[in-house]
Amino acid sequence: MSAEAANPGAPLRKRGRARIDLRRLGRVALLGPVSRDRLPDAIGHVADAHRAHHPDADLAILSKAYVLAESSHRGQMRKSGEPYITHPLAVTLILAELGAETTTLTASLLHDTVEDTEVTLDQVRQEFGDEVCYLVDGVTKLEKVDYGAAAEPETFRKMLVATGNDVRVMSIKLADRLHNMRTLGVMRPEKQARIAKVTRDVLIPLAERLGVQALKTELEDLVFAILHPQEYARTQALISARDGAQDPLTEIADAVRATLREAGINGEVLIRPRHFVSVHRVRIKRGEMRGTDFGRLLVLVGEDADCYAVLGELHTCFTPVISEFKDFIAAPKFNLYQSLHTAVVGPEGAVAEVLIRTHRMHKVAEAGVVALGNPYTQDGTTAAHLAEPADGERADPTRPGWLSRLLDWQESATDSDTFWATLRADLAQDREITVFRTDGGTLGLPAGASCVDAAYAQYGDEAHGCIGARVNGRLATLSTALNDGDTVQLLLAQDASSGPSPEWLDHARTPAARIAITAWLDAHPAGPAGPHRSGPDAPRPQAQPEEAPGSRARTAGGDPSVAVDTPGAQVRLAGCCTPVPPDAIAGFTVRGGAVTVHREECPAVARMRAIGRAAVGARWNAPDDRRGTADYRVTLVAESFGRPRLLADLTEAIATADAAIVSATVEPPSEQRVRHTYTLQLPDAAGLPGLMRAMRDVPGVYDVSRAQQPAATG
Repeated sequence: MSAEAANPGAPLRKRGRARIDLRRLGRVALLGPVSRDRLPDAIGHVADAHRAHHPDADLAILSKAYVLAESSHRGQMRKSGEPYITHPLAVTLILAELGAETTTLTASLLHDTVEDTEVTLDQVRQEFGDEVCYLVDGVTKLEKVDYGAAAEPETFRKMLVATGNDVRVMSIKLADRLHNMRTLGVMRPEKQARIAKVTRDVLIPLAERLGVQALKTELEDLVFAILHPQEYARTQALISARDGAQDPLTEIADAVRATLREAGINGEVLIRPRHFVSVHRVRIKRGEMRGTDFGRLLVLVGEDADCYAVLGELHTCFTPVISEFKDFIAAPKFNLYQSLHTAVVGPEGAVAEVLIRTHRMHKVAEAGVVALGNPYTQDGTTAAHLAEPADGERADPTRPGWLSRLLDWQESATDSDTFWATLRADLAQDREITVFRTDGGTLGLPAGASCVDAAYAQYGDEAHGCIGARVNGRLATLSTALNDGDTVQLLLAQDASSGPSPEWLDHARTPAARIAITAWLDAHPAGPAGPHRSGPDAPRPQAQPEEAPGSRARTAGGDPSVAVDTPGAQVRLAGCCTPVPPDAIAGFTVRGGAVTVHREECPAVARMRAIGRAAVGARWNAPDDRRGTADYRVTLVAESFGRPRLLADLTEAIATADAAIVSATVEPPSEQRVRHTYTLQLPDAAGLPGLMRAMRDVPGVYDVSRAQQPAATG
């Protein structure tokens, strides 16, 4: 299964191995007479794939698991008409191709038995041990009869908690979802769309964070085909039009091979076709596709030092495109990914992107945590027993910081809808930074995190008493945004009665911080019991509405997505700054008693405070209370260099992000620079960061920002 195969269903396989037709397995799925010394024919492909990665693997346990799975699922059929056993076989084959160890494959064969048959967890434990039982239990769904509408979010919560103890749980879930997405065509269109959206919002980000690119890229293509069929068809036509044509990358690949031979570097040079979504993104970015845009060169070598030797030869013998160089070996991504990225100009001016990595880096880039084997053994081989540290807790060296943070905040999100919405927002943050503590420890935080987030990450609820920070040795306010590599020292108040200000929510980016601050404010509607804190970011006195203790004033009219502290007031969102969740907001009473809500950084807020206008407390309602509301409007300003087709490319990027253009203006060019102002309508405010990223990716665009002044109408 290639991470970048142009065919979204193409499996990764070693050279010379026959293509595996999973649908044909249905005809041999029923268990026939099998001799004791060989596996059933139905899992022969699984055995071959497993032995390719683990030549000494004991296949007896797989045979035993297959016998139980086949007999328990016998008579059950999938909606496609195939015997049900073809599904666990296909899921297991996906994991075997990625190099999963025997325990994972055993659990994968059994992953639906407890959920869909009479087999119990006790039976699985008795026959296969605690480890397999834990993995099967981790991917077993919760019953809708018991949980109702909360079954899906609570099932994901259960899986994530299980993943925190053993990342192999999520590996099985991702492979399970991939095969279900491959066969989703038999479902009703509305159910296909619902499953595809959950896959897009939750499973694909999890696959990315766990580094399982082979699954992530195919899931992206399958979701793309369901949610954007017209764009998918256009991309498919672009790829199909090149079938049989001479690939311009071939000539460059030959030149690279010759360069490495002359330098005495032993390396393998491959052409990697881009997958559908990658081709689509390149088309959006470049406009007109070049012949070399449909793939990339991959250079595989033996040692880390060889990677840099290859890079030096390429940059010496070819003209490099310096802006395309990235070193993910010296600074790996937080999902384990390591590689050198560059681009060189080949014969006749063709530009080729090049990836340089070792064979082990490539395995991890494709399979992520799956390639690490059993996380409880030092050598990555299958263990008979789990590692037990001195404190009795299971040790998992593959548990990344983002997962630890997710597991921490989910404990406080007792409401299923809050957990579901917060999980999607958390997974949408696709970059991570590391900051250093003065005691020598580190904190992993999402990009854009502030000192408030660092305080709650380090101290938990004790951070309620934080009064300031030192960043790189200098005093800083709690609103200060942190950068990768900063050193932060957090200052705590001695007064135990101190508590957070409502303004902290304006600067909190992590779910753990927001949940903790909100819980404290709900429990202390009148503020701290003792004297007000002083110091950086100390809370300003807030006027309290006349309401029951602990309650929140709700809107009586106007925009239902916002609640204000003026009961019965008509509420409207300001057109000058177009706030959307989760922007920090402030309200001001205008003529007629209505309350206009602005973003905190809107210049209008500063002007009104400067003339002594008192702010009205305003906050976004919970997701449940916003259901059924109108789409969100937002005004964005794009700064760019002038070029042909720029406006067309920008509008296409906006449309691809599911945003509708309400109005647009383009100012006359000044010194070859153009300013575009768009008022857009979004179906979901959570899509705003992705929309802004898509606009920034348009060639020639060097900045996209939120408007902070009245937008001109077109």
